[in-house]
Amino acid sequence: MLRVNSPQQAGRILTARRKALRLSQATVAAGLGISQNRLSELEAHPERFTLDRLLALASQLGLELVLQEKTQPVNESEW
Repeated sequence: MLRVNSPQQAGRILTARRKALRLSQATVAAGLGISQNRLSELEAHPERFTLDRLLALASQLGLELVLQEKTQPVNESEW
């Protein structure tokens, strides 16, 4: 499982996944109903993703979004 703490990190993960699957921006964009230029812009500026677009892209790349409670680091003084 990958932890995502920023839009930029999410963008890097999604772009890397697309490339690992050897999918072009044009192919993925067509599946999302957007232009290749728009997908390129979203990959460069992932903070512009809407939640519905993020979920659709993740699904197209064989990924899913899982939310869970944030874990707290163990405080050494509690040992």
